[in-house]
Amino acid sequence: MKRSSFLLLLAALLCCHTLSHAAGERPFGDGEELVYAVAYRARLIPNTEVGRAVLRLNAENFDGKPAYHITATGRTLPFFRWFYDLNDVYHSWIDSASLLPRRLSVQLQEDTYLFSSEYRYDWVARRVNNTYRNHAWPEDRFKSMPLSPTSFDAVALFYNLRASDPSTYEPGKEKSLSLVLEDTIRTIRYRYVGPETIKVKGLGRFRALRFTCQIATSSGVSFEDGSEFDLWISDDRNRIPLLIETPVRVGSVRAYLKESRNLNYPLDSFIK
Repeated sequence: MKRSSFLLLLAALLCCHTLSHAAGERPFGDGEELVYAVAYRARLIPNTEVGRAVLRLNAENFDGKPAYHITATGRTLPFFRWFYDLNDVYHSWIDSASLLPRRLSVQLQEDTYLFSSEYRYDWVARRVNNTYRNHAWPEDRFKSMPLSPTSFDAVALFYNLRASDPSTYEPGKEKSLSLVLEDTIRTIRYRYVGPETIKVKGLGRFRALRFTCQIATSSGVSFEDGSEFDLWISDDRNRIPLLIETPVRVGSVRAYLKESRNLNYPLDSFIK
């Protein structure tokens, strides 16, 4: 694992989507909570859970307008903290009507690496303004970056994915979007593969929609081997990411749904 690994994992959970939103009610609502297990697997190492990722959503106001406040946390389990101590916390506010992000606050603690950042989105000027610092230079730094209509941070993209219209998915067609990540904007390429039936550890079998995606390097435009991800989302009205798998230098890392609470709809994709 590496610096900002949870943020990259969160990005992988959501990076395959379109921004054409489905009509009708949102697939998520006030009080929803999703819990993911993060596991490592290699040739001589079984599928071992090493951490948890939790996303909680609350409806509230931001600058006097209705918004969703999402809290996303990533934490290694106690037994593994001697090897890799990760404790990442994200607070995101997105407009409940347009799903455009308004603000993102980030606190990362990964072993001795510390990083904090706050993004403020200006959609009139099409800029995102980022104030950030890390343990090596504790004074604040500032960076302003241009936004496109498909430039969002990882948390905002997670919920835009779930609000997207499945009828716009085209098997085999490659598309791209932009991801606001730390002090850069990276390109993501993604492709819808098609429907599949998968087994989620501890929960059972589900009907799912499979995607593949790839995140560019920090330069924002070049791609390297090993940056690919496979993603499966639930084939129902909740459209929950069920499983993500990404290769690492030795073995692979998987994140899979562990628990869900206060869903808007029944989890109809569940088979048994």
